[in-house]
Amino acid sequence: MKPSVYLETRIIGYVASRPSRDLVTAANQQITHDWWEHRRQGYDLYVSDFVLVECTAGDPTAAQERLAVLSDIPELDVTQEVDILAEELLREVPLPATAALDASHIAVATVHAMDYLLTWNCAHIANAALRHRIERVCRSLGYETPRICTPQELMET
Repeated sequence: MKPSVYLETRIIGYVASRPSRDLVTAANQQITHDWWEHRRQGYDLYVSDFVLVECTAGDPTAAQERLAVLSDIPELDVTQEVDILAEELLREVPLPATAALDASHIAVATVHAMDYLLTWNCAHIANAALRHRIERVCRSLGYETPRICTPQELMET
């Protein structure tokens, strides 16, 4: 059985987007493309309705490109347990109210026992300063947090 990976929205955005003029963003996009082309086959990939909703926002042509990337990726259910965990993460980590979707991504991946949560969101998800608090909140509700990482980190496995 392959390890499971929950794809946060920025991963899909980077796979479907044109190269950025910002050097750091362009490098992250390239790393994401490399992971997508050479490593994703070694994992079972999943998204949630949160990813689908975020991918439909913005420019209609870009949204179509993002949705095309998602076409064969199974969607995890957003359950009451997901909602409860997301609320706890917002309150106890604490995460700002503006990070409600970030908390929801963590909650979906955690409740569905994903092995990895793949993201470039280093403000609220792949943040080393928050990781211990995120894990503590998840454990307090009986869950193990997936390994939260960037494609660069998952390239090295």
